[in-house]
Amino acid sequence: MLAQQRINTPLGPLTALRNDEGLVGLWFDGQKHHPGTLDAPEVEADPLFMQIEQCLQGYFKGQVLPRDLPLDPQGTPFQRAVWQALLAIPAGQSRSYGELAAQLGKPGSARAVGAAVGRNPVTILIPCHRVLGANGSLTGYAGGLERKEALLRLEGHRP
Repeated sequence: MLAQQRINTPLGPLTALRNDEGLVGLWFDGQKHHPGTLDAPEVEADPLFMQIEQCLQGYFKGQVLPRDLPLDPQGTPFQRAVWQALLAIPAGQSRSYGELAAQLGKPGSARAVGAAVGRNPVTILIPCHRVLGANGSLTGYAGGLERKEALLRLEGHRP
């Protein structure tokens, strides 16, 4: 079963997509790699979407995101490993692409890690915004650099 719902945030509306296992995607309008029109019914009172919306409301008020949300992003095994590594980066901290590559036991694969980070289908909840360039600079973010900077500031990180 696939279902979708729109969620409003201070940084713009998001489209959420779920299956029976969990949240498959969460995209800002106009985001790079947005899947476009989804072939899934819109639902109103879905418990998972209500939980996600409540978590995001709390997040934008300064609360830490829970780590136990049912997420089911679809990707290659390598992409999924990168997305799992992103979940381990605490709020207020960051990692470089090279650090993530080394953490995954693949030193020298920073570009491949960067490509996987860029394809993260669950924005904010899988915190790809916490990945910076090797020199600490803001680098690409599918939702736009302004949003990346806003998310980092919200978490207390000063890029």
